[in-house]
Amino acid sequence: MIQVFKPKLSISDISSVFINLVRNNISGTSPVVGEFEKKLANIFNRKHVTAVSNGSVALDVAFQLIDLQEDDEVILPSFTIVSCLSAVIRSKAKPVFCDVKPDSWNMSLEQVMEKVTKKTKAVLMVHIYGLPSEAKEIAKFCKSRGIILIEDAAEAHGQKESGELCGSFGDISTLSFYANKHITTGEGGALLTNNDEYDKNAKQMRNLDFSNEQRFNSKNLYWNYRMSGLQAALGISQIKNLNKTIKNKKKQGAYYQQLFADYGEIVQTPLESVNSSENHYWVFGILLKKENMRDTLMEQLRSIGIETRPFFWPLHLQDALPDKHKPEENSLPTSEQLGSDGLYIPIGPHIKRKHQEFIVKSILEILL
Repeated sequence: MIQVFKPKLSISDISSVFINLVRNNISGTSPVVGEFEKKLANIFNRKHVTAVSNGSVALDVAFQLIDLQEDDEVILPSFTIVSCLSAVIRSKAKPVFCDVKPDSWNMSLEQVMEKVTKKTKAVLMVHIYGLPSEAKEIAKFCKSRGIILIEDAAEAHGQKESGELCGSFGDISTLSFYANKHITTGEGGALLTNNDEYDKNAKQMRNLDFSNEQRFNSKNLYWNYRMSGLQAALGISQIKNLNKTIKNKKKQGAYYQQLFADYGEIVQTPLESVNSSENHYWVFGILLKKENMRDTLMEQLRSIGIETRPFFWPLHLQDALPDKHKPEENSLPTSEQLGSDGLYIPIGPHIKRKHQEFIVKSILEILL
């Protein structure tokens, strides 16, 4: 089976984990976690970083930090992972869904502005599948309106928008280090901010509100969201290969674009760039022009040894969405089309050109 993604660990990765294992740097309070946080802060040019157990937790903590109330509204794209919805719902706020652009699959400033009301307290901006959102403009708008910007850069490690790294735009930005990310710790995540109070509270929230004064007498019922020392050790090593990882992904993405170039009438491929930002192809997604064909294509590809994954299912159509949060106008056409007819295909260090050629040839034979 040609897997959608298969992480590749280098000798350096294994060595870093082994050395810290020998040194007993295994817990979430090990100094190697702080070292990983410092390296991330330097990369993303942020004052503070809090490493946590996964990217979903990072979103949860981010929304707990901004103290939302039941009447507050949070604008977010419908086309993104369900973790974003979960974090908003658990914060007690009301999710307000906006559609995404048909070409970049990201939400735009214009789409955000259309949804703003007097109750808007925050915007959750997500960079989808390796392309940046209109981050600089959205951040500028939010600041002018006193709206808190939460930035989810889980899928955009190393990506830039207007010359600045994704992960540097939000009042709070979040990362995921899941196994298929450009920087992986297996599982893992982080919050990035320049706000001292957010950082102080984030570190308390991840650590059961333990204090130096009286360790086991907590003032708040928080969580154990710590990242382990072994995860951090892997992350430190992974950072060294970030540019190489991105270079290889861009090369593979460019070759897929070349192979699909003459078939735009049946398959929409990702944009190769947005403004001056080249696609990093965290995943390589395709959108089928023919409706109701996606699941059949996926099944037939699996039968010949090619694994694929469907695109995110729109948040406004999730079965788990409480009735009170379902939008009155239940139509976000681009998000719905992407959810119904989009899929992504294998990409990563395990994929050779011969694999790409076989994958595209197989897709075209099924569709034509």
